[in-house]
Amino acid sequence: MNILLLEDDVILSEILCEHLSEKGFVVSAVYDGEEAYEMILKERYDLMLLDVNVPLLSGFELLKLLKEQHITTPAIFITSLDSAHDLKKGFDFGCDDYLKKPFELLELDARIEHLIKVYNLDAAHMKIDSQNYLDMSTYELVKDGQKIKLSKKDFEIIRYFLSQKDRIISHDELVANIWLDGEVPSDATLRTYIKNIRAHLGRDFITTVKGVGYRVNI
Repeated sequence: MNILLLEDDVILSEILCEHLSEKGFVVSAVYDGEEAYEMILKERYDLMLLDVNVPLLSGFELLKLLKEQHITTPAIFITSLDSAHDLKKGFDFGCDDYLKKPFELLELDARIEHLIKVYNLDAAHMKIDSQNYLDMSTYELVKDGQKIKLSKKDFEIIRYFLSQKDRIISHDELVANIWLDGEVPSDATLRTYIKNIRAHLGRDFITTVKGVGYRVNI
């Protein structure tokens, strides 16, 4: 599981990196908001830990920018700000949780574990229905007991739909969360991926909502 850590306190950043690495996470540490933004456009992360008061682009500003670009990576704000106004502001910008400094590492672990469960981030299998699932370690679809090798993009699209199964996903959101910056697919290419997925899981697995986007039906 890949974690982006935005923290400009070098000592705290090193402590968190060491602790999270010992827990088995892959951690990318950055020290200002602009660097974090550039990293997020180049790499896909499962979770973001964002300090608020950092140079160049605050954690609030960064998350607001990401949400405007339909990037939905789960985020925990880490901050010394403690007013109700700041708390509401963080959630209004789209964070999933809030961790007030100073904090115990055990509390950080608990909040990360909660989001792992909510978003099914580290499961070996991602359930589609009672018979079918994605094998997260092999990029295979297991359908009726048979293993089907998927392309990386087909796999990631199915995974993203499953993680957002109660929502309609727009074209822009799907592209922002699957393709890296500079890799934007054409509409025809995206339709081809959707067609491939329907071939494996049935035409009704993904519904096209005309003029809006797609919705998974499970």
